[in-house]
Amino acid sequence: MIRFLKHYDFTLLITPLLLASFGVVMVYSASMVTAVVDGLDSTHYLFRQLRWFIIGLIGFIFFSMVPYQKYQKYIQHIIFICLGLLVGVLIFGETINNSKSWFVLPFFSVQPSEFVKLGLIFYLASVYSKKQAYINEFYRGVLPPLIIMVVILALIMAQPDIGTSAIIFLIASSIIFSSGIKFKHLFLLVGIGVVLLAVTIPNMVTDVRIARFTGAYQPFATPDSDGYHLIQSYLAIGVGGLTGEGLGQSVQKLGYLWGAHTDFIMAIIAEELGFIGVVIVIGLLVTIVVRGIFIARKCEDSFGALLAIGISSMVGIQAFINLGSISGILPITGVPLPFVSYGGSSLLVLMLSMGILNNIAKQVKKREREPVRVQSEHVGERNVFMNRRERKW
Repeated sequence: MIRFLKHYDFTLLITPLLLASFGVVMVYSASMVTAVVDGLDSTHYLFRQLRWFIIGLIGFIFFSMVPYQKYQKYIQHIIFICLGLLVGVLIFGETINNSKSWFVLPFFSVQPSEFVKLGLIFYLASVYSKKQAYINEFYRGVLPPLIIMVVILALIMAQPDIGTSAIIFLIASSIIFSSGIKFKHLFLLVGIGVVLLAVTIPNMVTDVRIARFTGAYQPFATPDSDGYHLIQSYLAIGVGGLTGEGLGQSVQKLGYLWGAHTDFIMAIIAEELGFIGVVIVIGLLVTIVVRGIFIARKCEDSFGALLAIGISSMVGIQAFINLGSISGILPITGVPLPFVSYGGSSLLVLMLSMGILNNIAKQVKKREREPVRVQSEHVGERNVFMNRRERKW
């Protein structure tokens, strides 16, 4: 057993499992009252999250053992499945929280856009790794994959799901930035993005979305309506102090704070476990992101490096948006806290992603232990980060 695990990166092996396990406990603590009010057993959300955690754990183990290079053979299949899911949910999906983004099945619900995040990471990592020889040519090396990305974003915006669209856009940006494109092409893409945003924003402005901005940046101007949820989040965070009120002792989860076990679970963590609990959770999330970036820099091929960058950025971006929402830095967007918030689709995708990242780390570690003579055979395969240092205007 020890020999089997010797090539694994124990930081990436243990950290997500700790976070997900802690998330199961906090979901139970934060959802007991909500479940009873909804006419359910107090353990309803606990067992649902635990079920997804077990499924995710099986996927985590499986994907950590499958060489990540094998996925490149199925990139076209993956991206067509992603597009099919997004079209299908617009036709057959159910509307929850004003967004038609769910398949509601007899025993569980699935949010396809969560799986599309990982699918798009695979697609962009594969395409840009194959275009390294001409990555400095904008129309040939940079632009074609973005057409698929724009189609995916348009389908998600049609649900509408602004939070997921923003996450996918930022993940894609991190992969593109890391692929080694020229800075002038990067600025050109930013300019195109700004123009498209300026064109689409007028059509996206609704009273509900304006209320989200008002609630985020002027919560005390409307304490009984738009700013109510953020004020309750502030109360939970403030009451927790250094060490918190104790596990299970939150008052805000007693019907005062909406989404206590989903979007605002970090506020409940702050109330029950205090500043120390918050720092530990954020520290574990930062550890995953930093370690993933480190693995990307050490990876001996562009596909693995960009895949690691995409997965790491997905965790980091989601965490930042969630924490920004509960603290008033960003409008409330309905983005869950990675590994911790209640949500089967999100947890499953994150666990699968961690399995893939572990496989990349395992192969990096094995290659580092190879004799220097063997390592030298791989020098020519790489390196998106080396390309970045060498690229010119």
